[in-house]
Amino acid sequence: MKVTASSIPEILLFEPTVHGDDRGYFMETWRQSVFEQQHLDVEFVQDNQSKSSRGTLRGLHYQLQYPQGKLARVVSGEIFDVAVDLRRSSAHFGKWVGAILSAENNKQLWVPPGFAHGFYVISESAVMLYKCTEYYHPEDDYSLLWNDAGLAINWPLLDSNPQLSEKDRNANSLTEALVYP
Repeated sequence: MKVTASSIPEILLFEPTVHGDDRGYFMETWRQSVFEQQHLDVEFVQDNQSKSSRGTLRGLHYQLQYPQGKLARVVSGEIFDVAVDLRRSSAHFGKWVGAILSAENNKQLWVPPGFAHGFYVISESAVMLYKCTEYYHPEDDYSLLWNDAGLAINWPLLDSNPQLSEKDRNANSLTEALVYP
């Protein structure tokens, strides 16, 4: 598996080796030793799956008391996946990384604890899977404003009005949001 660091070194892009022939393909999507080689001591405790339609934007979500690390991948369709550094003590505080994840490119994005995470659906629909290092706690669920001018995320919007949940529509800007120390 190829592992590439992003402009924020803690965010990693994983590219599995795909073995294919006229019958189809096989690939490993997770291997503990690959994370260990990257000096990542993680234990995944929960797997999540979501299906979203074209133009849906989910996020930017994060947790403070129970921060989740997430390994995200797409098994159907295509998304633009984003992570924002919310660690005030980080040299990358308020910076973001984005990557196209699709069923065709098989790429996976590692979003460590301390980051907000969100994605935008580019294809007709997309099914996303992500492994989490912490259980979901609804009382510890926060949302960062997806179009905060201070973040200046370059979303590849198909039109100017993405489909948003009420929570994401009313999220806080980075200057108003509770963040990590």
